[in-house]
Amino acid sequence: MKITAVKGFNDILPEDSPKWQFIEKIARNTFHSYGFSEIRIPIVEKTEVFARSIGEATDIVEKEMYSFPDRNDLSLTLRPEGTAVVVRSFVQNAIYAKKPVNKLYYFGPMFRYERPQKGRYRQFHQIGAEIFGAAEPMADAEIMSMIMRFFTEVGLTGLSLQINSLGCDECRKVYKEKLVEYLTGHKENICDNCTRRLKKNPLRFLDCKAASCNELKTNAPSILDSICGACADHFKSVKNYLDALNTPYEINDQMVRGLDYYSRTTFEVTTNMLGAQNAVAAGGRYDKLCEMFSGPKTPAIGFALGVERLILLLDTSKDYERKTKLFIAALGQEARDFSFKLINQLRAKNISCEMTYSDNSLKSQMRRAGKNESQHVLIIGEDEMKSGSAIIRDMSTKEQTSFSLDDITNKIMEYCS
Repeated sequence: MKITAVKGFNDILPEDSPKWQFIEKIARNTFHSYGFSEIRIPIVEKTEVFARSIGEATDIVEKEMYSFPDRNDLSLTLRPEGTAVVVRSFVQNAIYAKKPVNKLYYFGPMFRYERPQKGRYRQFHQIGAEIFGAAEPMADAEIMSMIMRFFTEVGLTGLSLQINSLGCDECRKVYKEKLVEYLTGHKENICDNCTRRLKKNPLRFLDCKAASCNELKTNAPSILDSICGACADHFKSVKNYLDALNTPYEINDQMVRGLDYYSRTTFEVTTNMLGAQNAVAAGGRYDKLCEMFSGPKTPAIGFALGVERLILLLDTSKDYERKTKLFIAALGQEARDFSFKLINQLRAKNISCEMTYSDNSLKSQMRRAGKNESQHVLIIGEDEMKSGSAIIRDMSTKEQTSFSLDDITNKIMEYCS
């Protein structure tokens, strides 16, 4: 029986991995420039980490989590998102005690049981960043500006930063009453999911993609009309700071995000190149999440971006793969023994090199160098060993140069640098 991968769990093949490495490198460089440090978090957590923080009435907790009992009947879950795990670690390890403001980022796979589709899989990968300890609107603007700078560095254009404010608990209480009143008056037109959500979590209506609900959203009350003075001032300052950083944005008062822990600022980065699943990054402020994990009161804001969707937007004309700088075509046992030592000396100096394990013909080895897309080929045979020289060929120009075997390591490094 042929064994295949689980549906929605995809291999990242060697020809694709350079794109992932490119994205991760840009992310690290960008985040480090803003003072962020990397945190590596577990893939498996206690189920309560997500049920408590994300919200039991969300689709993630109700339908999408990979949860299972371990041998001691402890309910465990493959992480469906990263923020709750980072907060759990932040509190458990008392990271808050080390300095007043902590900036953390992470890479890694997440898991949700949902229908696989373009750029969205059951195992998917996210890059995320969180700022802990900063309640000021300047932090909101900074993290949004950082994610837009990251996308610029990656080479993406045509993206839109959508922002909104969910206000505080009191704001949302007022808004929920208005929204429930509106939806109750149109109950016959809302979908079954939103009918069920009407009592548990009516804000999920604004996330619904059903056609009938989308039509109702046009005349739905705006949450921005229900936020209190303090939340309105915070949102105004966020916009002012974004303007000061020349970071364009659009206000989207129907954006609520799919997780219960958000408050005040929320945002998404969207594209018109992926169809209905148009968000490539999203996040917001979650000032009470640390307290939910029995930690101290710690204002926080963060985001996550989907790597698979981001890769779909990369410039397909660009070559992301690192090419082998040198292929050594060695003919005869003496030349092969010499080349085996030489190639490892060059690798120790970070020159990427290859050679064949078997004693193939020069034609065969040159063909192999071509398939490797090697930039240069060093040819060493019996005659070269006798004369104490070797030939190096530039594979793009076909020009050949002769080198003495004396101090050849340094000469090749000069040639291939």
